[in-house]
Amino acid sequence: MAHQTLRPELLWLLAAFTSLLAAGAEETPRGDECADLSNTTWQEYRQQRVRLQVQYLLLTRRNMDCAQMFHHQSLADTLQPSGFNVSRPTKVIVHGYRAIGSRPSWVKQLARALLMAEDVNVVVVDWVYGASFAYNLVVENYKEVALQISVLINQLNKHGCKLESFHFVGVSLGAHVAGFVGTLFQGKIGRITGLDPAGPMFKGADTYDRLDASDAQFVDAIHTDADYFGISIPVGHVDFFLNGGKDQTGCARSRFASILVYFPVYGYVLCDHMRALHVYMSALSGSCALTGIPCSSYEDFLKGRCVDCGVFGGACPTIGLRPNSGIRVSPVPKEQKLFLLTTSSPPFCSRHILLQLEVSALEKSAELEVTLTTENQGTENQGTENQGTGHRLRLHTDTTLYRAVLPHPRPLCEISSIRLQNTGARFYRQAEIHVKSVCVSEVPPLRREEPLCVNNINVRRGAAWSHDFVQVCLS
Repeated sequence: MAHQTLRPELLWLLAAFTSLLAAGAEETPRGDECADLSNTTWQEYRQQRVRLQVQYLLLTRRNMDCAQMFHHQSLADTLQPSGFNVSRPTKVIVHGYRAIGSRPSWVKQLARALLMAEDVNVVVVDWVYGASFAYNLVVENYKEVALQISVLINQLNKHGCKLESFHFVGVSLGAHVAGFVGTLFQGKIGRITGLDPAGPMFKGADTYDRLDASDAQFVDAIHTDADYFGISIPVGHVDFFLNGGKDQTGCARSRFASILVYFPVYGYVLCDHMRALHVYMSALSGSCALTGIPCSSYEDFLKGRCVDCGVFGGACPTIGLRPNSGIRVSPVPKEQKLFLLTTSSPPFCSRHILLQLEVSALEKSAELEVTLTTENQGTENQGTENQGTGHRLRLHTDTTLYRAVLPHPRPLCEISSIRLQNTGARFYRQAEIHVKSVCVSEVPPLRREEPLCVNNINVRRGAAWSHDFVQVCLS
């Protein structure tokens, strides 16, 4: 299998994790009754590197907090003693690369979120021994892991589980493991969800060697770290690129510059990469909709050039467990890039507000800050970053029409005021900006609401202008 070479900074990072962190990994004792995923240490890895051990844990609503081992032997005669119910769908969780040999701490949270959302069987694939320390060797192992999983799926199929009832949720490298299982079953698996599918050694790989839309009847993916640990290309029917798919709100942007300071904190370095998992778990609760807008690029999305979901028949796809992500057209289009903005903390939901601005021709460049305010139980929420800063538009002498998509925590009907401020005192010397009109609307339009518009405004440099809206949200 031909894979692309790892980027130098990723090689350095992975090697550093192996040499400095592995020695400190301690094995956590297992309980006497409840099963848990494996741990391994650098010493064990060196002694037993050739061993590829794959085992399975089963959780259902009957044993939501106490996993049990799910052995091949338990499938010999009947599945009932194991608690596995062939009449229910099955979610299969596949973790990815484990740099320091530790068990993934998030597995139980994801399993619980899936079980709270649906009454299903949850099977956790434990391949920590084969997934640890040397990334290039782990990549060589992932197809063998998929082969072993396929044996289990085949046995379950013989016991009455239909292939379309299986939904694989693969995290990072686990997404490609799930993809190869789907390949082995010729795309008959019901669904595969890839949570920031791994990028190193897979971006240039053939579709046979990585997750793609042919691996299941429906494949969806969430991208949050496409510039480092995640893959930057579409790999499913729909691919959600959160905040452009690279830098996530609340995560450090200069992670490699800060790595010597924060090196012991594994999760800090993987903040962007693991955001896909946390957003997905939050979406399973159904507290708010995480809706993607199809667009050719993130830049076009931010410039308000993509405001509907016509390619999907008008229904915009959402992250979560809705069949085909809520898409009702058939056949489902493939490799559709979807963009959405999120907040930095659960439930991560943000409304997309389209700002449309028309100004009179300018003699000099200018900068205009737009802030949308919501009054909610005596508090004010800013419609942009969580820090409460406004959105700044750079205005040029050759353009009079501007469009931008802004994040806002509340729906359009709860926006109580808009504020404009001419902030270009130092670099942009336009003294006064004449705004012919400024309108805000919500995309996609969830209700039949008219845009909120204000006309004929003069905004002097250094002075703020604001306007209050009087409106009521319809239930």
